[in-house]
Amino acid sequence: MDFEFFVENSYTVSKLITQKYSTSFSLATSLLEKEKRKAIYAIYGFVRLADEIVDSFHGYDKDYLLEKLNKDLEYALENNISTNTVLVAFADTVKRYSINKEHIDAFMKSMKYDLIKTDYNNSKELENYIYGSAAVVGLMCLKVFCNGEQTHYENLELPARNLGSAFQKVNFLRDLNTDINELGRTYFPELTYHQFDKDSKTLIEESIEKEFNEAWTGIKQLPGRSKLAVALAYFYYKSLLNKIKRTPPDKVITERIRISNVNKYFIFLRVFAMYKLKLI
Repeated sequence: MDFEFFVENSYTVSKLITQKYSTSFSLATSLLEKEKRKAIYAIYGFVRLADEIVDSFHGYDKDYLLEKLNKDLEYALENNISTNTVLVAFADTVKRYSINKEHIDAFMKSMKYDLIKTDYNNSKELENYIYGSAAVVGLMCLKVFCNGEQTHYENLELPARNLGSAFQKVNFLRDLNTDINELGRTYFPELTYHQFDKDSKTLIEESIEKEFNEAWTGIKQLPGRSKLAVALAYFYYKSLLNKIKRTPPDKVITERIRISNVNKYFIFLRVFAMYKLKLI
């Protein structure tokens, strides 16, 4: 046994976390080339760990645990080692693909907001939060998709940010019941005094649709199988949004909208056919 064996097993841990927490994201990631697949598992494992601290560790000292994670992260990034296997895989990915440290810091800043901020009263506040919680995660993944090639990355940076934002807003709509009634958070400025009606729902949906449209141009320019993997996630989230649009506000706020496994299968077939026919 040696250190490389430990690193490989650390990636395996992040892969397992991805598979257990998100079957849809795991399926999309499985379509990537082997090395890119490992890296995306590592990114997901890290962001999931931080997200679980702020959203799930009720009854524990979340401030301490998030700060400890941040300190352990800094050590792992500087020294390429940690006793936390999730951080080992993530730090290795950051180094391999030259992931921007500012993006990592922005993500951790948004995680801290979840411990102290419960309402986002204007679009600027929401934009700043989503940039750190979702857009930069998309940019981390884009670094992997582009193999760290800076020019290609810069050309696709804006579409990647829009896609991360759209995904996050769809998740916010899916989790309205949990966010408002359990965590006491209101992300959308449109939900004045926590009211969610047809008008506010339509405004939110239109903003998401716009971001999806802007992101699509970038997806078509992704290299290799990254195009297939991201397109699958894109159409999955678009299907979620379309289902949310057909659902009355009172049900959206009380039920978590899901896509059935049968529909997921048909989404996969559609995207795979589009990829093979070079329609994306």
